[in-house]
Amino acid sequence: MNKLLVAESVSKNFGKFRALNNVSIAVPQGSIFGLLGPNGAGKTTLIRIINQITLPDEGRVILDGQALKPEHIKDIGYLPEERGLYKSMKVGEQALYLAQLKGMSKSEAKTQLKYWFDKFEIGSWWNKKIQELSKGQAQKIQFIVTVLHRPKLLIFDEPFSGFDPINANIIKDEILKLRADGATVIFSTHRMESVEELCDHIALIHKSNKILDGNLIDIKRQFKSNTFEVGLQSQNSETVIAEIKEKFDVLPASFKNVYDDIKLNVRITPETSPNELLSFLTAKAEVHHFVEVIPSANDIFIQTVKNN
Repeated sequence: MNKLLVAESVSKNFGKFRALNNVSIAVPQGSIFGLLGPNGAGKTTLIRIINQITLPDEGRVILDGQALKPEHIKDIGYLPEERGLYKSMKVGEQALYLAQLKGMSKSEAKTQLKYWFDKFEIGSWWNKKIQELSKGQAQKIQFIVTVLHRPKLLIFDEPFSGFDPINANIIKDEILKLRADGATVIFSTHRMESVEELCDHIALIHKSNKILDGNLIDIKRQFKSNTFEVGLQSQNSETVIAEIKEKFDVLPASFKNVYDDIKLNVRITPETSPNELLSFLTAKAEVHHFVEVIPSANDIFIQTVKNN
């Protein structure tokens, strides 16, 4: 798969503090790439380097096969966590101004703005000042001016901050449509449920170092433990549980099930197939719940950070 953006061995110091330490990432074209990490890990520093707000002390960034240059700014759309709209400026006037900074003509910008304002049903905001809008409304304007010039690379830093669930879902759907239309997205967030819904690939940065990266599905496979949630019903519960424990590792279970007769987490060895476990269980009791425990992005995040 072609890589739209590659960061090679990027390091950055601020005085004696090392904000990034030899970090490399490769963002596949047409993907949503999750850039994750605790507060202060170095994510924002890397994003600022990609946006040429600051320069790396070591390493380099390559965009679409070329070393990053000032003229590449038109190929990148950046929605920062700390929003940067002029509060006393009218919405339409500001959107046109920012679009032209990205290389769009005034007429082209007006056409695209009409499309987005109609899509979000916010045409009445055109002559309002930013300070007259709520935080969520201002976020919509910021989102529009980020994507308006159809850049090759979109960088969203906490894009759902300030949105209620309905509007967060609207923005999520728009991000997925942008990817479907060929955009490449770097997505930084603390909302792990959004990572599950959106990201194809992830990189986890902790204490200035990259400690994990790859395809999200492949990473989930690496972290799964061959454990199954099992919900059973039997008139001889104690006997059934004892027989299961003789053959398999049994762990505490906390999942919800309609039948509370027997609830177990059962771990099998790599040599044992799920079908073997299921056959064993059906011979002992009625099986009402049988689900493999797949680690969530949140589980992987916490486990990896703790281990490092």
